Amino acid sequence: MRIRKKAWARPELAACPYYIESPQELKGCWQERFGEKRPLYLDLGCGKCVYLAGEALAQPQVNFVGIDISYDILGVGRRNIQEAFGEREPDNLLLCYYNIERLNELFAPNEVDRLIINFCNPWPAAHCHKRRLTHTRQLEKYKPLLSEGGELWFKTDNDDLYLATKRYLNEAGFEVYFDTKDLHSLNDPGNILTEHEVKFTAEGIRTKALRARKP
Repeated sequence: MRIRKKAWARPELAACPYYIESPQELKGCWQERFGEKRPLYLDLGCGKCVYLAGEALAQPQVNFVGIDISYDILGVGRRNIQEAFGEREPDNLLLCYYNIERLNELFAPNEVDRLIINFCNPWPAAHCHKRRLTHTRQLEKYKPLLSEGGELWFKTDNDDLYLATKRYLNEAGFEVYFDTKDLHSLNDPGNILTEHEVKFTAEGIRTKALRARKP
């Protein structure tokens, strides 16, 4: 679903201290930009940043980078982060606009500790499957960026994408260590909800989740 054009989004992002205008310049140097070395987690397709803001608040010992390809949705995300953090600016969160398919232009080998992919476009048509963020082709691109034992965390409402992603992870050589067809039934207090998760749960749609490690 496309978000409406928001004329204020780009000016507000440009004025935001945790928005990175030229993220490719930080390749290999993200920890220096944060100012404190911590595990580095990427939220791919961070959307309205409800999840990202919640994670950054819950885990101050982790550095988070949210990436999306829409200035408009990042603008909404920035406002949600500001609302979540109140008067203080986050010191463990950065935002950037970029095409996720070119992630290797932003991060050096072994620089990332966790990739987070939540409720991405399932691209249901067979001829579009290669566009999925979890497709084997994409996973092979992500893999060199992950540190030894680095992880990929995935959530979806889509049954087909969930099953396919298990196959993709296996094909790419990842070790799946967590697999559930009903994440909320586990009552995990550490599960931070996305805006899609709230909506789908209210409609009775179960959240499927996978977590995998790079060998």
